[in-house]
Amino acid sequence: MDASAEAVRQKRLAALASVASALVLVALKIFLTLRTGSLGVLSEALHSCLDLIAAVITFFSVRVADKPADADHTYGHAKFESFSAFVETSLLFLTALYIVWEAFQRLLFHSANLRPGWLAVVLLLVMVGIDSTRARAISRVARRFPSEALEADALHFSTDVWSTSAVLLGVVAVWLGQIFSIFWLRYCDPVAALIVAGVIIWVGWRLGRRTLEALLDVAPAGLQEKITSAVEKLEGVLGVDRVRLRRAGQRYFVDVTVSVPRTISLEEANATSDHVERRIAEIVPSDVVVHAEPRARSGENFLESVRATAQRRGLAVHELSAHQVDGRLFIELHLEVDERSTLRDAHRLATELEHDLLRQADGNASIIIHIEPLGAHIAGGQEMKELAIRVRDFINSLPAEFHELADCHEAHVRSVEHKILVSCHCTMNGNLPITQVHDVTAAIEDRVKEHFPQIYRITIHPEPSGEN
Repeated sequence: MDASAEAVRQKRLAALASVASALVLVALKIFLTLRTGSLGVLSEALHSCLDLIAAVITFFSVRVADKPADADHTYGHAKFESFSAFVETSLLFLTALYIVWEAFQRLLFHSANLRPGWLAVVLLLVMVGIDSTRARAISRVARRFPSEALEADALHFSTDVWSTSAVLLGVVAVWLGQIFSIFWLRYCDPVAALIVAGVIIWVGWRLGRRTLEALLDVAPAGLQEKITSAVEKLEGVLGVDRVRLRRAGQRYFVDVTVSVPRTISLEEANATSDHVERRIAEIVPSDVVVHAEPRARSGENFLESVRATAQRRGLAVHELSAHQVDGRLFIELHLEVDERSTLRDAHRLATELEHDLLRQADGNASIIIHIEPLGAHIAGGQEMKELAIRVRDFINSLPAEFHELADCHEAHVRSVEHKILVSCHCTMNGNLPITQVHDVTAAIEDRVKEHFPQIYRITIHPEPSGEN
């Protein structure tokens, strides 16, 4: 049996045991009320009747609340526990009002003929034992398998111990008053009933406030700040814009809006969102929805801003470079467009991008955009092994000219759609800066195309020594 099934079973057993205990207590207190005529015992009998109703509600609410989400209840059924607790609270207050009214009637206007005795004392002691045992058992299950309804049930029965004890003292005082003819001790019974009413009101207030908070989706104190602080520390998160949460049973539903760098890819943004979900789940059992907002990173350089502008338009750019000459900015880049586009369509995209970049540079820039097709299909071709050997040998003859170059290997030459394409690996010193490596590979590519003019394009993959 998995953990969730065990939790459901334990909660249902605890709720069922609570119903059985409540039935026993109601029967004992009704019998004792008829036997003694005590208002205190009557108030406890009414309290226990409500406890029985509450226990039945709890039993059914636990059964319903543990049902999984469906098409009509997309957040699950856990709110039913809060609703059942709300009904219990209403019943508690109605009972307390009746007890207060009856107690003042006996204190101010008429007295009742009470018949206390050993049987009443013994039965009340038995009731205290039942309440105490039941409260501890249900509270243990409620802590192990968080349940708002069971927690409310446990709170009821823990206070029943004190209210029943107050009634017991009232009955004993009245009995002693009858034995020793102490007239004023007969008021202890309605006073005990008022104490019970006070306990009921106190319990109802605590339960009602928590239930109302759950129904109104009040966030637990400090939880928003804790989640915000934890998420802000995660790599890839620039900031937390908003955290919203609501509780349903033992789970929380959390909506988080975070800022992420606008230059990252969709996959990177999704990975950051997954990291946020896992971190929040470590703090509280939750169902998390993360919304990522692209933002400019603090200290974002101009080239990152250019890439972000292109990404916002859904355009692919590469070979991006910027130079400043005599106070004027020169920007060059390659723009990839759909290979089925006409020149007019491609030029329109380039012009729109150019206008965006000019606004970023306050108009003080010259922008050159090279337009090329974005490859969308896989073309067929054939290997040219002899030419590949000649290209490899030629590059391996260049170390005197390019001291950064160690060797060339894995050279491949292919004829694709009447174009000769070359690719190869070149080993270089791994400590070289990448800018220098790029310049060297570009120069080697130029030398190869100069020596083999039939080659349309050459692609060099640089790799550090010892890792090829």
